[in-house]
Amino acid sequence: MSIQSPPDPLSRPVGGTEYSWCKAVPGGTGISILAFLFSKPPDTSLLQSSIHKLQTSHPILRCKLRYDPSTNGYSFVTPANTSAIQIHASDIAQTFHLTVENEMSTNPWFNSNQGNQVTETDVMFVSLYNLPEQQWALVLRLHTAACDRAAAAFLFRELLGLLGGGGAEKEIVKEERLGLAIEDCIPAGKANKPFWARGADMLGYSVNSFRFSNLDFKETGLPNSTQFVRMKIGLEDTERILSACKAKGIKLFVLLAAAAIIAARASKSLPPEKTEKYSLTTLMDCRSLLDPVLSDHHIGFYHSAILNNHDVKGGEDIWDLAQRIYASLTTAKNSDKHFTDMTDLNLLMCKVVDNPGLTPSSSLRTSLLSLFDETLIENTNESHKEIGLMDYVGCASVHGASPSLAVFDTIRDGELDCACVYPSPTHSREQMQAFVDHMKEILVQSSVPK
Repeated sequence: MSIQSPPDPLSRPVGGTEYSWCKAVPGGTGISILAFLFSKPPDTSLLQSSIHKLQTSHPILRCKLRYDPSTNGYSFVTPANTSAIQIHASDIAQTFHLTVENEMSTNPWFNSNQGNQVTETDVMFVSLYNLPEQQWALVLRLHTAACDRAAAAFLFRELLGLLGGGGAEKEIVKEERLGLAIEDCIPAGKANKPFWARGADMLGYSVNSFRFSNLDFKETGLPNSTQFVRMKIGLEDTERILSACKAKGIKLFVLLAAAAIIAARASKSLPPEKTEKYSLTTLMDCRSLLDPVLSDHHIGFYHSAILNNHDVKGGEDIWDLAQRIYASLTTAKNSDKHFTDMTDLNLLMCKVVDNPGLTPSSSLRTSLLSLFDETLIENTNESHKEIGLMDYVGCASVHGASPSLAVFDTIRDGELDCACVYPSPTHSREQMQAFVDHMKEILVQSSVPK
């Protein structure tokens, strides 16, 4: 009787959700960015060793994503001779904002699934830019199948700890092997759905998609880059907004969603009685719901999506709409739709990638908006000042199959700071700046005492 070798702890096929990202990223959605702006030049040798420590501690970061055309499948594989990632350094005559946009639109995975040859591409790239006015930008570009938002936030803290010295070794967390795919960690029975119910839901998602209202498209055809607008709200207004959310028993992201939907409808100058149906994709980190329970230092993709739609007329009260959105999401969560519909939504995403013509104006837009159900909270400290940290942005590209606007929200030193990303030229910078400015106005006014 032959004895089989145990599975390689540092290589495995991708799971279903990871596969949908492997399909989406070559088209432009799912290029995750962690960008740091410094007023001091980073110590390149310390930076190189810090990146190497991250790769050593988190095996998926030193993997290559392999595409095998014979099976049309993807795998995470660790090369036999793993070398430290090389940091690409260059001078660039542009702002930090434009640098982030350029990184989101730089796609090393673009041709990774083309042709008849097996291809292997790194899941992480690191660049260091010498910007004008004595500023430096450090950017980590990651494949979303290997790193979701919660994991990126953890890497952000780990890397700053390593670069800042003083207690850095306490911050680094070591993983011994690649984590399992999210589908392999769903508690028994939670993802079960009868065959006919799955078929009905798939039909419902497909039919409803033709009824969704969208932001006006400035250009038709496939978008080719991602841009972003920053929305910042001051300390006093943020405190009022958060207090109002707490008093009404809802989370901040629901209020953000309501403001975006109201602003989207208002951008069209429709009659007050005209009803529009807007779709919302909510991404939730499932680590605490899995078996085994995972923490955010398990680097990988462990989010699931819930897709809801809402009918909106003119003159909607933001809090009434927010309560409806929250009730709808709560019902979906209580019904385990974040698990039961995972396969359906992954399949739909792959269908959109393969058939852009199924979407309005071949725009690849799958919904109006996507948000995360938990807002990140980050605070600067003395070590950040010592290394000259001036600013940072965490977000991901959306110019493939994706919503028109994805909001990456953070409470930073008590102030709301959102990176609002959108596809270009499908939507213009002027259009989205006006849209986000209106969102901000609605949010600020929502908490003003009447």
